[in-house]
Order: sequence, then structure tokens, then C-alpha cells
Amino acid sequence: MLYLQKQLALIGGLQGPELIFLLIVILVFFGAKKLPELAKGLGQGIKEFKKATKDVQQDLHQAMEEDSAASAPPRKAAEPAPIPQESESNEGSEVPVPSEESTKATDASKA
Repeated sequence: MLYLQKQLALIGGLQGPELIFLLIVILVFFGAKKLPELAKGLGQGIKEFKKATKDVQQDLHQAMEEDSAASAPPRKAAEPAPIPQESESNEGSEVPVPSEESTKATDASKA
């Protein structure tokens, strides 16, 4: 890891004269006709690399979602409320309904 850090520091330390020298060496080594082809190939390679990393990330994210959905316990359906059953003690009892005479008497006393 330390080696990689040193190499990255070397690249980050390149300034004007070093970059010009490097470009001249590449131009002499590959030639003027090959440079556009190399740049195009490099661009396509970077594009494919980014696409592949994006696909891998999507696959991992999708697999994690499927795994969490599969490991979650299934939801229990809501049970309907129980219907109250009439007991034997309430069968004979009815609510008394007031007669018309009693309602008239109550209305007269209110007035």
C-alpha cells in the first residue's frame, strides 16, 4: 500500500516541464498518427470500466434487497374481530319501551 501511495504522489508531483517532457516522449514513441487512436481506445476503456462498475453495484444492491426481503418474516394477516355471542342470561331480557302515555306526561311536566 505504501508503494502505491508513493507512486500516486509521484504522479501528483508532475508539473509543467515534467508533463511536457512526458508528452514529447509519448509522441516520439507512438507517433502522431497513433495518438488519437490511443486516446480513443483509452476513452472507450474508461467508459466500459465505469459501466461495468455501475452494473456490479446495481447487482449487489438488488441482491441485498432480495436477501432482506427473503429474510424478513412474512406478515401475519389481520384477524377479523370476534363476533360476540349472546349468552343465555341475556335471552329473556329486553329493553323496556316507554308508552305514549308516559311520554305525554313527561312532556307536559316539562312545559
